[in-house]
Amino acid sequence: GRIVAGTVDLSKSINPREPWTRYKFPTLDLLKKYDSDGKPYIDTKEQESNKNRIIRVLQNFGVEIDSIQATVGPTITLYEITPKPGVRISKIKNLEDDIALSLAALGIRIIAPMPGKGTIGIEVPNANPNVVSMLSILNSKKFQDAKMELPLALGKTITNEVFMVDLAKIPHLLVAGATGQGKSVGMNAIITSLLYKKHPNELKFVLVDPKKVEFSVYAPIADHFMAALEENEDEPIITDTQKVVKTLKGLCVLMDSRYDLLKKAGTRNIKEYNAKFLKRQLNPNDGHEFMPYIVAIIDEFGDLIITAGKEVEMPITRIAQLARAVGIHMVIATQRPSTKIITGGIKANFPGRMAF
Repeated sequence: GRIVAGTVDLSKSINPREPWTRYKFPTLDLLKKYDSDGKPYIDTKEQESNKNRIIRVLQNFGVEIDSIQATVGPTITLYEITPKPGVRISKIKNLEDDIALSLAALGIRIIAPMPGKGTIGIEVPNANPNVVSMLSILNSKKFQDAKMELPLALGKTITNEVFMVDLAKIPHLLVAGATGQGKSVGMNAIITSLLYKKHPNELKFVLVDPKKVEFSVYAPIADHFMAALEENEDEPIITDTQKVVKTLKGLCVLMDSRYDLLKKAGTRNIKEYNAKFLKRQLNPNDGHEFMPYIVAIIDEFGDLIITAGKEVEMPITRIAQLARAVGIHMVIATQRPSTKIITGGIKANFPGRMAF
């Protein structure tokens, strides 16, 4: 008959959530509710006057158009114009400032041509922008049913659809924007959307925060969600540069050992490996174990480069080149993505870009 070792039934597949099967996921009532949520406020008067002004400016400069249509988003309205045949696109592009002036808008963006359509887009900020709340996005069917490995809910598109990406596919993300533009808010949105979807066994964070205050709110989840070196146990959120270097080197060691396990198991990536492990095809006595994804988030990368330079750059470049197959992903934020800070090696291996 079947051999049962201890109380383990070998015919059943392993539950990846053991031993924390009673872990409760965060609930949506923790998030702030806004009144204007989900309903785009459409000001038809503002739309009509903007349309007419755009047409007038274009006519003043001798650009004739066939049609103009508006798509209203939460914070921006997109006007799509179809120019008459024979109108040069570059001519319309050069009128950006003139159109912004006539609309009295903060600034407009001209997308010429719109990808996949035969039109030219003009994006104009709404006079009364809507709040796009975290609640409305995490509550959406798209997020609830997402089958992504590491889902990041980033906001809403111009057509009011929830915009999500899979960090496991990106595989590493570079976030840039001047101070006060909302980078840290973006980082918090990334962490929050992962916390709402992943069990502590499936995901571990490495949070590096030279500013010391941005990530301190995550201290309560440190015990079950943070990956820390033995010596960092007292402070799982790393604020000290010397510890950052050690942690990154530790990640490199982990990456190498994970690759050895993958090789032993005859699998090519973390997904295949975990699937094999859960089906009990790998023996835990040989060092095999369920691999959680690891997301390393560095809030102010420029500061690290100033204080530690080469020491930090080396392990990060290694991780960025190799780590995605073993489920280690990085998100790096910086205020100035210049070559001094984001060197060629880092840039080439961080295909994801997010600009504020």
